[in-house]
Amino acid sequence: MQHFRAKSGLEVDAIKERHDGSWGAFEVKLGAGRIDEAASTLLRFAAQINTAQREPPSVLAVIVPTSPSYRDGDGVVVTAISSLGL
Repeated sequence: MQHFRAKSGLEVDAIKERHDGSWGAFEVKLGAGRIDEAASTLLRFAAQINTAQREPPSVLAVIVPTSPSYRDGDGVVVTAISSLGL
């Protein structure tokens, strides 16, 4: 697992790549009040990906302590950490 931080200050908490080359970007927040902010960060990050050189992320997800799992209008997944089976 990796993380991302740009000189502009944009950062993503975790980037996970699978063996098949697909990958996802994840933001972890301690409260549901920051879901929209985290989703916005993930979308800005994804917009910077040069898709001529790399596949776009398979998933963008915000992980919070408790929440029903859903996909927002922009396609960002929101889920509780307990839903991950960790």
